[in-house]
Amino acid sequence: MKVYFRTLGCPKNEVDSDIARQLLQKEGWEIVESPGQADAVVVNTCAFIQDAKEESIEAIFSLSRMKEERPVLLAVSGCLGQRYNRELFEEIPEADLVIGVNDYQDLGKLLDQAARGERLRRSSPCPRQFEECPGMYARVEGGSAYLKIAEGCNNRCTYCVIPQIRGGYRSRRMEAILDEAVALGQRGAKELVLIAQDVTGYGKDLYGSLMLPALLKRLEKVEGVEWIRLMYCYPDKITDQLIEEIRRNSKVCPYVDMPVQHASQTVLKAMNRAGGREVILSAIQRLRERVPDIALRTTVITGFPGEDREQFEILRDFVEEIRFDRLGVFAYSKEENTPAAQMKPQVRKDVKERRRDILMELQQSISLEKNREKIGSIQQVFVEEGPDEEGAYYGRTRQDAREIDNGVIFTAEGRSLSRGDIIKVRIVDAFDYDLAGEAI
Repeated sequence: MKVYFRTLGCPKNEVDSDIARQLLQKEGWEIVESPGQADAVVVNTCAFIQDAKEESIEAIFSLSRMKEERPVLLAVSGCLGQRYNRELFEEIPEADLVIGVNDYQDLGKLLDQAARGERLRRSSPCPRQFEECPGMYARVEGGSAYLKIAEGCNNRCTYCVIPQIRGGYRSRRMEAILDEAVALGQRGAKELVLIAQDVTGYGKDLYGSLMLPALLKRLEKVEGVEWIRLMYCYPDKITDQLIEEIRRNSKVCPYVDMPVQHASQTVLKAMNRAGGREVILSAIQRLRERVPDIALRTTVITGFPGEDREQFEILRDFVEEIRFDRLGVFAYSKEENTPAAQMKPQVRKDVKERRRDILMELQQSISLEKNREKIGSIQQVFVEEGPDEEGAYYGRTRQDAREIDNGVIFTAEGRSLSRGDIIKVRIVDAFDYDLAGEAI
């Protein structure tokens, strides 16, 4: 039988789908790239915020319409399947199977049962330790691969449902991570993107101390890998030892994704964000002092319950002062069964969206100024697309993460480049978010 995966949400979902595909292939299933070719369709959903839930539901209903034309199994998996398992099963009769985030190892068996006419649902509890699937690794796409180093979260931010869905923080054994890194390098991965709900928390539960610096030191030796990128770093765990490893390690990109969420101490306390404003400022200062070419990416939330005009102005001034290289802004999403959903007053939708737009407009001007400073510089660029009809390529610098950050449009006269090539590009022009250049 043939199966198609539609994956929504974060890179952690992408890795889950990659593992699930390989488990099914091992059991004799054929993976196809089009739903029209499939006997079964798996929708791996996201449930982080309301927009993500709506996108997931829309994808489920869109793919369910295939049932009107021919017999096809529809399976719903992932975070939405974990969080709303019973509700999805009862309210979407088109779904033949609904499973959570911990049920992929049984997906093939469950699909076989569904093929025999059974409607099934399962939402297994989260394990206490990281569960390995030996030999099953994330896929290499265009020379880049995600590398999951931990699962779950212990931070308990008052607005977030991730601990309810993914369980408590559980690090992966370092030997298993290194085995996968070597395999990915052998399969052509030149970039490893380290992911977890909090990569800086890696190792505390297994080894008794924060082990990300030690992991990075060992990953530096993996053959074939040239770039290592850190996503989801928490300010209170950005230690001097970690900063020194980022500075020293030849493969670690000068890039830290550090979601700060707000700048008002009052709001940060209501969010239950560890450390608070001073810890955030300290992390930023130490990173910029010791890694001069560091690019800092962050996300912030506008309209958190109780956020008044003064607290928003503190956030706006903070964004203007710090001048992050990359910034994402989310209007607060009220999620049921979270402490923040019960807080009062809740900020009106139009107010939190207007505040979001103010910050994005501010960041647009900051991004343009920072990009203009790069004109005339020579940047290492990771080739992602091209050439197009005009012979131009598209890539990204060491300061840009795949799928979410800025890019570089460049020409390469007389050269034929492939996805995953890493080349030098002279920057000749700058726009709000992207750069333009010439390969040298």
